[in-house]
Amino acid sequence: MSLALAPLDVSVEVEANLPCRKFDPDLWFSDSPAELELAKSLCGDCPLRVECLAGAVDRAEPWGVWGGEIFERGAVVPRKRPRGRPRKEDLARDAQLRVEAEARLAASGLSESRSAVRLAA
Repeated sequence: MSLALAPLDVSVEVEANLPCRKFDPDLWFSDSPAELELAKSLCGDCPLRVECLAGAVDRAEPWGVWGGEIFERGAVVPRKRPRGRPRKEDLARDAQLRVEAEARLAASGLSESRSAVRLAA
């Protein structure tokens, strides 16, 4: 199933306005949850955020931050958890973040392709 993408705004000067081009690219593929959250926040104002997210969903990106969402094993995850057993309050927060991630995907128009987008449990 192919996703309909918004038309690319040709007035966007690609190299100058993309956060992933201005900052260290390793930030978007970090093992540190804090660095991944920083990368997600930098994607918020990116003019190609929706196209980037749609492309990552189509490709089932195995990991990294794409379009302001964290991908892990081809699924969108609300946040990357640190190593070790999660605390009970972290599990409750993860459930809330999962709902928020699903709402962002729906707002981007990507939720109707549920077979292409998996939210990790």
